[in-house]
Amino acid sequence: MDSSTSPLNSPSSLLLFIFITGFVIRSTTVNAVGINYGQIANNLPPPEHVIPLVRSVGATKLKLYDADPRVLKAFANTTVDFTIGLGNEFLSKMRDPNSALAWVKTNVQPYLPSTKITCVTVGNEVLTFNDTSLNDNLLPAMQSVHSALVQLNLDKNVTVTTPHSLAVLETSYPPSAGSFRRDLRAYITPILDFHVKTGSNFLINAYPYFAYKGSPKQVPIDFVLFQPNAGVVDPGSNLHYDNMLFAQIDAVYSALASLGYKKVPVQISETGWPSKGDEDEAGANPENAKKYNGNLMKLIAQKKGTPLRPNSDLNIFVFALFNENMKPGPTSERNYGLFKPDGTQAYGLGLAGVSAVGGNSSSGGGNGSFAPPLLSPPRPATSSTGYLAISEAGGLHLGSTCLFFLLVVGLVTLLF
Repeated sequence: MDSSTSPLNSPSSLLLFIFITGFVIRSTTVNAVGINYGQIANNLPPPEHVIPLVRSVGATKLKLYDADPRVLKAFANTTVDFTIGLGNEFLSKMRDPNSALAWVKTNVQPYLPSTKITCVTVGNEVLTFNDTSLNDNLLPAMQSVHSALVQLNLDKNVTVTTPHSLAVLETSYPPSAGSFRRDLRAYITPILDFHVKTGSNFLINAYPYFAYKGSPKQVPIDFVLFQPNAGVVDPGSNLHYDNMLFAQIDAVYSALASLGYKKVPVQISETGWPSKGDEDEAGANPENAKKYNGNLMKLIAQKKGTPLRPNSDLNIFVFALFNENMKPGPTSERNYGLFKPDGTQAYGLGLAGVSAVGGNSSSGGGNGSFAPPLLSPPRPATSSTGYLAISEAGGLHLGSTCLFFLLVVGLVTLLF
């Protein structure tokens, strides 16, 4: 669609869009929601028109895969926290402290404090590319960027980290037996030392969808979609799991603990579910995307942790904000978005009707014997764009007068 015909370019249509979608979604309080804002497309709306969409889903954090100045300028003086990125192609250059300093002076310092840049990611899923050069450059690049932030007195507000594929794990089931690949531990351990020293998070991209896609007859769909199910009991910890994502997160915590890093916080830098796929992509449809993202958003809003870390808020960035028409790979890769490029919903958004979320933990209990393949296959190497997710449309049965009042309140909340 030509951007000139997009409803986001019409003030009246934009206000109507905010009235309709903004209130319905915000009617269920969603806290600490992050969205991956990828831009591998030629038909996306300008960044200033994206702001109402971000607000409409209650998102407080955005993650870029670069440091797009158009986006950073457009979101100045908003309350959105930004994670910006350096691609894998920059790693060798960023080893040089002078290059890292120049990059920070150009891509971070000018936007602060108006734009709330709080994190820089260096590379993406580097350790699972099986590229020795990339592996060797990763930590030195992270250290150079951090040193540049220190030199400019920005390190207290901006951290440095790198996202990993879940495939860095050698063992992921049961969660209590989680461990890192032996061939990667020499790289991961000094990175963890860096996290401890700088106070940054350990980032993981986790996709239960890929586990289901790979074994749809063996993996119960309800277990991956946060739907009611018997779940499984971890024989090592006696903790009960009723969804795969939490089991994956706790497997990462166990892997960290096995190396002596129990206190390093874990952040899910990508997770999501596609609303469309090829014939051989089981489960990629709007209904499942609504269930996965809607149920996940409800859990985030409830501020529930995982069975192993019940008191730790979920720190999750959902993939993704828009469908991206220029992403290579299977059809699913171009259909993770909450929104279509014209600003309309990719499927029925709204958290108000989500009610099919079970509990996430208990000590013992449950008689499920299913041992799910928790290690999701990594995203294709060509993938590098992100999103947030929300879903499961639900009806609001309100009188017209009450609805009008609530819509006005919703609009005021969004705009002010």
